[in-house]
Amino acid sequence: MLAIFQKELVNPPKELSSPASLGSSMKVVPPQKAINNFLSTNPRNGFSLGFGDKAFLAYSSAQPSSNLVEQRLFCGVNDMYCIFLGSLHNLCSLNRQYGLSKGANEAMLVTQAYRTLRDRGPYPAHQVLKDLEGSFGFVIYDHNAGKVFAALGANESVKLYWGIAEDGSIMISDNVALIKASCANSFAPFPNGCMYHSERGLMSFEHPMKQMKAMPRVDSEGAMCGAYFKVDHYSNVVNTIMPRVGSEANWTL
Repeated sequence: MLAIFQKELVNPPKELSSPASLGSSMKVVPPQKAINNFLSTNPRNGFSLGFGDKAFLAYSSAQPSSNLVEQRLFCGVNDMYCIFLGSLHNLCSLNRQYGLSKGANEAMLVTQAYRTLRDRGPYPAHQVLKDLEGSFGFVIYDHNAGKVFAALGANESVKLYWGIAEDGSIMISDNVALIKASCANSFAPFPNGCMYHSERGLMSFEHPMKQMKAMPRVDSEGAMCGAYFKVDHYSNVVNTIMPRVGSEANWTL
């Protein structure tokens, strides 16, 4: 999977950008070309969606030979679009909890959970994610609200990467080669047990009252790369409230 968002939608941590990318002799792949490359490697079961020049989503149900994710899902509901990787052990009970049918899959579930958080807050988003039992990583683009919500499970079975392309757009994918080709050194693994929202930023849903700390990374040639983020267990944060879309009420993180 591949998701690309313009910088007006996503404001990643500044430490994700590496100064080494500016002086790199590497010829980077423009984000639109990265979409084309993704589709060319998945000619039979890949497709992409574009939302003007603000966002692009590319998905394939095929499983890369280097990826052990059991399933890859896509859904679109009421201008909310979700790409989901992995599987949940408690899907049936969560479907009942959110009023979904027995046939609803994981992508439908997390989309409904996001909509519940967005429309019916305040509610702790970190608890919603902690209730997901299994291996998962997902990206949701809420087109009407112009928001991005992404999360990665804590058990490290699913891997995601994110980076900043040369034009400033943000890329998220499970294919590190795609990310590196467009972002040079300005990329890093998306941290496990964490979530990102356009307004709240990056936070740990495993330790929601702790701050995230940037950890420097260097490649095999000693060049500085985009920072990896981990929980700072010696810190504390004040509980942050995220505005609910189209309402005066709030979504509590």
